[in-house]
Amino acid sequence: MTDVPPGPRAPAPAPAPATRRSHLIDLTPLRVSPPFARLWFGNTLAGIGTFVTNTAVGLHIYDLTHSTFMVSLVAWFSLLPMIVAGLYGGAIADRFDRRAVALSASTVAWASTVVLASITWAGAEAVWIFYVITTVNAVAATIASATRQAITPRLLPTAQLPKAAALLGISAGVMVTVGPGLAGVLVARAGYAWTYTVDVVLFFAGFFGLWTLPRIRPEGERPTTGGFRSVLDGLAHLRRAPNVRMSFVVDIIAMTFGQPMVLFPAVGAIVIGGGSVTAGVLLASFAVGGIVSSLGSGRVTGLRWQGLAIRNAIVSYGLAILGFGIVLAVTELGGHAVESMDFGDANAWALGLAALCLAVAGGSDNISAIFRQSILQAAVPDHLRGRTQGVFTVVVTGGPRLGQMFAGTLATLTATWVPPVVGGVLVVVLVVVAVARVTSFRDYDALDPRP
Repeated sequence: MTDVPPGPRAPAPAPAPATRRSHLIDLTPLRVSPPFARLWFGNTLAGIGTFVTNTAVGLHIYDLTHSTFMVSLVAWFSLLPMIVAGLYGGAIADRFDRRAVALSASTVAWASTVVLASITWAGAEAVWIFYVITTVNAVAATIASATRQAITPRLLPTAQLPKAAALLGISAGVMVTVGPGLAGVLVARAGYAWTYTVDVVLFFAGFFGLWTLPRIRPEGERPTTGGFRSVLDGLAHLRRAPNVRMSFVVDIIAMTFGQPMVLFPAVGAIVIGGGSVTAGVLLASFAVGGIVSSLGSGRVTGLRWQGLAIRNAIVSYGLAILGFGIVLAVTELGGHAVESMDFGDANAWALGLAALCLAVAGGSDNISAIFRQSILQAAVPDHLRGRTQGVFTVVVTGGPRLGQMFAGTLATLTATWVPPVVGGVLVVVLVVVAVARVTSFRDYDALDPRP
């Protein structure tokens, strides 16, 4: 393998590209960079396997314990290690060959899945083993993910990064929709051991995408020491990078106050009715919205004023979450609530409107993610990309958990519809105010990317 040649990126600013005529997703990144195409395709297949295993582990633990609380401990045990892995993994990616780092972390994740399948085939399942294995897997996957994201800007011209982010939005949506559904079928028809084995096999697609990359060493001033000092240096850069920092802030606002997924079981049980099927439809609606927005992103990814695009997308997200809350409020307060676990008894109109609101929210969130990722990859110097991607991973990991705490606590104290109504309003107001205070973010120009 040969190194990706070091040196500065193509000179900027370049003339504004011609507006694309088609609204359909732009596949140019797959054509101009075969390494990116292989990485994208392999990661999509491997990601489906990851969601298969994650879903199956939850079902498996519930079968062993009959406790939702025991299932939730999977996420809580892995949260702190994932945060540490995101910060330190990014520092590692800024010091060593990123291909080697990603391959090493992926190998650990794959090995943990092999162990999970092996103990299940042997009939040696124990709940504590699941917690240990899933935590190891989450740590390794976090490092691999942060490193892969830091690799992408070395494979594509800067102008192609928004288009690449749209393609990643499709792969993420496919993972979320196909993985859990496939897991349910496999568990029911073949059992847990075969289900985990499917993930072991799909993982090889991800290895193929990484193995065929050239060596990718960080450009510029690499950290001479690892550990805590290197992490602090990366965090210090954020203090001097208002645009990147604001992209994190607005995402935390959206995820903290506009994350309604923890409410879906209650919505299916006592508001709209339909039980777990309704909860699944609502979750799928969010993912489908993300996929559709990527498929129709042909012109969107060519937008020049990306800070404004992020603000508008998150405002749209907040309004959609508010709409979801209003649907629940009208259903509950208007006397149309259905307390039934039978999907045939569900309030069809309420379910349709709620699913539509969540699809809009999922699409808006994906558009925001496209431009947040583009700013992060285009404006951050290469020797700091790993650490900044690590912080991004921490934000993406921690924000939804804060959102679950906000929505779950407020719903317990009030009613199911209150968190999305209050949260949707807070998202809109706080994001508009925050962006107005940071003019460099509001005026961020893709033709002149500055951190």
